[in-house]
Amino acid sequence: MKQFIRVGVDLAKNYFQVHALTSESGAAVSRKLTRSKMREFFSQIEPCRVGMEACGSAHYWARELKAMGHEALLMPPIYTKPYVKRGKNDAADAEAICEAVSRPRMRFVPVKSAEQQATLMLHTTRELLVKQRTMSVNALRSHLSEFGIIVAKGIGRVDELLELSEKDMTLPNAARAAVKVLAQTLEQVDKSLDDLEDEIANAHARSEMSRLLVEVPGIGKLIATAIVASMPDPSVFKSGRDFSAWLGLTPRQNSSGGKQTLGAITKKGNRYIRKLLVLAATSLLNVVGKRTGALRDWIVALLAKKPARLVTVALANKLARIVWAMMKTGEGFRTEIFAKA
Repeated sequence: MKQFIRVGVDLAKNYFQVHALTSESGAAVSRKLTRSKMREFFSQIEPCRVGMEACGSAHYWARELKAMGHEALLMPPIYTKPYVKRGKNDAADAEAICEAVSRPRMRFVPVKSAEQQATLMLHTTRELLVKQRTMSVNALRSHLSEFGIIVAKGIGRVDELLELSEKDMTLPNAARAAVKVLAQTLEQVDKSLDDLEDEIANAHARSEMSRLLVEVPGIGKLIATAIVASMPDPSVFKSGRDFSAWLGLTPRQNSSGGKQTLGAITKKGNRYIRKLLVLAATSLLNVVGKRTGALRDWIVALLAKKPARLVTVALANKLARIVWAMMKTGEGFRTEIFAKA
């Protein structure tokens, strides 16, 4: 069997570019492989380090290569880009990946299991359906407003809106047909959302770590399962601040000459979890007056000098750090820092 010290793979849909090194100074092997030849190639070489960009299908191929005995490592695409010498093509990208995976300070993405990816699929599908529901409700409201049928804000008022449209005898038949289609769409979306949330609850029940995280105030099954599925290994982050930075919840730095300048949060990283944590923090601000403890005192002190929306983001940052610490140590949430009064 052939031996390589490391291999860089540029993933694609049907064709894969491979750049393999026999030694640091030896000649490189560059090949373009089909999907079937990809498995054949790696089954005929000795186990080695294989680098890939964390993109579509990367976690699948990482699991496949690990099953063959290889050390599969995923890297953020932005970290491999500096190693592309000149001109962009598949061969140059594979060579850059092969070089990047050898760097001692390179950051790697933990490989997700099939079950973790399935849980994230539940979340992304749910998010899509929520957007479709919002679009359908907005369309229903805007169309019926043209006929003078209006109700108060809130998705809970949709049934009232549909009832008014049924009772309005002046509404044209064509408009009634459109309203019926939108109503059926909303009914189907609501049923699908309930089914997805049941599946997320089942995933939560199967995960010991997810059940631990719901002890944190504001963290429910939705947030807990999303975090556990997105971060399989908390040790990839050196600290809670690193995890928070990965979520885009830390201030943007523009420091130079020993002078530290901090701006708004970076908003880089996992947008979905960041949004959920901000919503969780918003809910905690509504009950902070009914709580006691160190976390409550910190929130009240911050509210005394900062706007509520800024405090919300700061609290989301703190929740992220608490979650990372619990995942890292396995310790439960210390309820005394945010206990009921």
